[in-house]
Amino acid sequence: MVDFNNIRENIFIFNTISKKKEKFVPLEKDKIGMYVCGPTVYDDPHIGHGRAAIVFDVIYRFFKYIGFSITNVRNYTDIDDKIINRANDEGVDFLTISEKYIKSYEENMAILNNLEPDYKPKVTEHIKEIIDLIQNIIDNGHGYVVNNNVYFDVKSFKEYGKLSGRNIEELEQVSRIDNDSDKRNPLDFALWKKSKENEPFWTSPWGEGRPGWHIECSAMSTKYLGKTFDIHGGGRDLIFPHHENEIAQSEAGFKQKFVNYWVHNGHVEINKEKMSKSLKNFVSIGDAVKLIEPEAIRFFILQTHYRSPINYTFENLKISENNLLALYETKENFYNLKKELSGSGDIATFLDNKNLSSELKKIVKELLVSNDNFFQYLSDDFHTPKAVALIFDYFTEINKILVFKKIRKVSNISAVFELIDEFIKVINNTLGILHDEPKEFTSRVNLKRLKELNITEEELNLIIKERIDARKDKNWEKSDKIRDDLADKGIFLEDTPTGTKWRIQ
Repeated sequence: MVDFNNIRENIFIFNTISKKKEKFVPLEKDKIGMYVCGPTVYDDPHIGHGRAAIVFDVIYRFFKYIGFSITNVRNYTDIDDKIINRANDEGVDFLTISEKYIKSYEENMAILNNLEPDYKPKVTEHIKEIIDLIQNIIDNGHGYVVNNNVYFDVKSFKEYGKLSGRNIEELEQVSRIDNDSDKRNPLDFALWKKSKENEPFWTSPWGEGRPGWHIECSAMSTKYLGKTFDIHGGGRDLIFPHHENEIAQSEAGFKQKFVNYWVHNGHVEINKEKMSKSLKNFVSIGDAVKLIEPEAIRFFILQTHYRSPINYTFENLKISENNLLALYETKENFYNLKKELSGSGDIATFLDNKNLSSELKKIVKELLVSNDNFFQYLSDDFHTPKAVALIFDYFTEINKILVFKKIRKVSNISAVFELIDEFIKVINNTLGILHDEPKEFTSRVNLKRLKELNITEEELNLIIKERIDARKDKNWEKSDKIRDDLADKGIFLEDTPTGTKWRIQ
């Protein structure tokens, strides 16, 4: 079986700050702290938000499954210009907007089968921690106050640019185009912003105002994980300036290293452009799941490595859904046969059986290797595409066992079935897929597709009954015509010992 101690000792992660894969060594043995930048909550989440959440949900699940104690923190930015503007447009308090879209985000993440983080801090509930950190930065000579605003002095932090690899002199030239006259340097960024008319504010040593965007994550992450922690995650678009600024202000304020491993997921793209609200090219999760199973969205995302861009099309989602249908069909057939057979035993005893078919023995050995490889792939920079490809191969081997002519007479076959059962649970617990009952998943998919064809389930059942009656009457011409007419619409019938089944492609 899988040696999780060995897996934990041989995990490699691509670290954005070093631009290479590094062996993962947590600050504390078998304990991990991970912070992931969450959404600014002013609208419903789209597929891009879903991808980020799924990527770090898999990382969280993987670490937990192999025996780490992991603390997972994901924040909400619940005060921001976009939130304030939306609140003003709708004539409501800014908290009305932020709470509404926090609820929307959490409902959509649950639909995608993401686990809840251990902590979900909000900016508005951590103003004290933010003010304390800003004061540290000022006291350490890296911040300054001008006209009730507090700015970070970028030139005072010699390592600025070490995450993004950007040159400070070149950045200065670009930034001069949009320079704030209060700043000493165009690259300096706001830690505290004085309040404007009709804006929410909090009191501070520098006057009434609210936090800058970057400071919030430094304050909240270190509150829950310590001044230095293991993993900080987010989308590639956050590398600069958000995460670059986080490093500068955190290390300037606490005088120690901020994060050991920086992990960034690639964008979801439409026509080679990042999916985003600003470009108005986004697809909300809510709209997508009206047409496709949420698990198909998750499966679609897992088939691309988390660091690579992923091209969104509805056709790609449909392919993922079809692949899931095939996996669920195998899962259903496997569990149906498993119920028929009983017994106990172990794989070693099973493989020692001298009367065992060499073909069946070979299949089972391949399944055992697959169990190990699955975790090897995930431990190599969370390579979900390889893990998913292995699942397809694994289920192909399951199908070979299911059609094995003498399977019901094979001694101790229950040991093999327990092995398969355990691996299906592994897939669910680590990748968050194949968690549903096969019949429920298949039924939901088919009903959605039937709706697209403007046919009700009742109407289809009547058509199928008409065909069954024609077969009973040996009216093969009519029976075949009904079958072919349905096939032309994309509805395919399968006559089984337990009745006629239908599916839609």
